[in-house]
Amino acid sequence: MSPKLPVVKARDLVRVATKLEFVFDHQKGSHAVYYRGKDKARVVIPMHTGQDIRTKTLEGILDDMGITVEEFRRLLRE
Repeated sequence: MSPKLPVVKARDLVRVATKLEFVFDHQKGSHAVYYRGKDKARVVIPMHTGQDIRTKTLEGILDDMGITVEEFRRLLRE
C-alpha cells in the first residue's frame, strides 16, 4: 500500500518543483507550466488560489516529476 499523500497548495508544489530544477516556462489561464531542461520533463500545476490540490492530480504531478510520495514529503520539509 502506498503512503498517504499530503494535502498541499499550488505554492507547495512550485517550491518542490523548483528544488527539482524545474523552471517556470509559461502560464495559460490558471495552469502554470514548469520545464526541466536536462531531461525535458514538463509539469503542469493548477494555480487555484487558496484551494488544495486534488489527490489524483497530485499523484499525476508527482509521476510527471519522477518522484515518490516519500521523496515529495522529504522535499516539502526541507
